[in-house]
Amino acid sequence: QVQLVESGGGLVQAGGSLSLSCTPSGRYNMGWFRQAPGKEREFVAAITWPGGRTSTADSVKGRFAISRDNAKNTVFLQMNSLESEDTALYYCAASRTWPALRVYDYFAWGQGTQVTVSS
Repeated sequence: QVQLVESGGGLVQAGGSLSLSCTPSGRYNMGWFRQAPGKEREFVAAITWPGGRTSTADSVKGRFAISRDNAKNTVFLQMNSLESEDTALYYCAASRTWPALRVYDYFAWGQGTQVTVSS
């Protein structure tokens, strides 16, 4: 059973930055999704194993970046210029396919980490 351990969420002011990390218990293509209250879970970014390709949602392009450290088997989501609309529960997830832009492309999910942006 794949385990995904997330960390890095918190409270930040608008315009600030946060970095999320996720450590899977195997080598997979990885993605980040987010879900705000009353909204559907939406794709944020994804990266292949070992990291040659990435994909980023238009809503965060230029502000968020996904990367991975293969030596530590950890995936990161660097979030800059945060806006109140970025407030959500952020999930990392594992996939065996590419591209992996949809919820059903992923077979394992982390517990989620809360990101709250105050305006």
